[in-house]
Amino acid sequence: MHRSFLRYAAASAGIALSCQAFAEEEKQSWRLFIGDHTAPVVRALDLADGKQLGKFDITGYAALTASESGQTVYAVQSDADTTHVIRTGIALSDHGEHSDIEITDPALLPLKIEGKKPGHAVPHGDHVVIFYDRGGVANTHSEDALLEGSTAHKSLDTTAPHHGVALPMGDYMLVSVPNLKAETKAGDLPPRFGLRIVDSKGEQVGEVATCTGLHGEASSAKIAAFGCEEGVLIASPVSGREPKLTMLPYDKEFPKGKVGTLLGGKAMQFFLGNYGDDRIVLIDPDAEKPYRLIDLPTRRVDFALDPAQVKNAYVLTEDGKLHLVDTLSGEIRKSETVTEPYSKDGHWRDPRPRLAVAGDVIAITDPRHSLVRLVDTQSLKEVRTLPVEGQPFTIVAVGGSGLVH
Repeated sequence: MHRSFLRYAAASAGIALSCQAFAEEEKQSWRLFIGDHTAPVVRALDLADGKQLGKFDITGYAALTASESGQTVYAVQSDADTTHVIRTGIALSDHGEHSDIEITDPALLPLKIEGKKPGHAVPHGDHVVIFYDRGGVANTHSEDALLEGSTAHKSLDTTAPHHGVALPMGDYMLVSVPNLKAETKAGDLPPRFGLRIVDSKGEQVGEVATCTGLHGEASSAKIAAFGCEEGVLIASPVSGREPKLTMLPYDKEFPKGKVGTLLGGKAMQFFLGNYGDDRIVLIDPDAEKPYRLIDLPTRRVDFALDPAQVKNAYVLTEDGKLHLVDTLSGEIRKSETVTEPYSKDGHWRDPRPRLAVAGDVIAITDPRHSLVRLVDTQSLKEVRTLPVEGQPFTIVAVGGSGLVH
């Protein structure tokens, strides 16, 4: 009797595990969100089959930024004083030993975030900070509130209108400071000369840290970096008090230049920045020599870090070549031609390719041919193309893998 019961129990457990495996199917899903260069529209494409999942009419030209969770994409339209929010339809949740994925249709949320010339949208945790260049404020929104239809926000006075940035760090906010003593032409915004720390009451803590021409910011692990003419300014959290600000001066032997765009490593603490038009620089704030300069064959068009393959960075240059850069050695390991040449001469907003990493491929917009080119992350060879109406330009990728219950 006892042995029969054990055999029955084992068989029942096998059936239960089989049913559980069937019910908890593992699925991978990636979506591309693509802004057009001329038409006020954002398209959502399924990476697997290229099917258009949505076409979202907005107000004007949009810069696209994905939230850290990947549940929302912010379409910032500086010229239209508007930011639209798109629900991506992909929600990943971490359960320790595995992740769950919930897949629904993407949608343009029925709300608009309005303000005078929104510049940077900076996602941080489950919030996003939108800096208004001509509004003189930075507003912090909860992603959950936006998904529920609310544009309620916390506002921070940035002292005066300027093209700046605000980044949260714990209970504090790091905010760029305009140089109001500098002479500016009528209608122009003042330059930036530093960074200040503001507490939860909106009051400045300590002195303004010098960061002339501040432009470009990124976070990596728990620290943040800002591009300056003197070097890169690092902000580090300190338990129980305001963040610490440390300037990393450029090496004296470096050619003239500065960092103006920054990307932050995800699994490792480091930054990748531009240094002029035809160089990039790897930045390790903890190293004795924090900078590693890398010469490019021609001027840089766009670059991206691979969030999963942490040693990989990808740089597209104006000769149409894509370069695989090893972020540990600082060497260009491989280069392949992926598009026709796209010159950097002309307006900064002219239609040129942009990069987004989606799993094991790099998605590259090719506005001249109305395509998104999918390139293998290892070989840098094109594996297929996705036709896209109009002139595909800005692009972000969201997705991943998880169990579907």
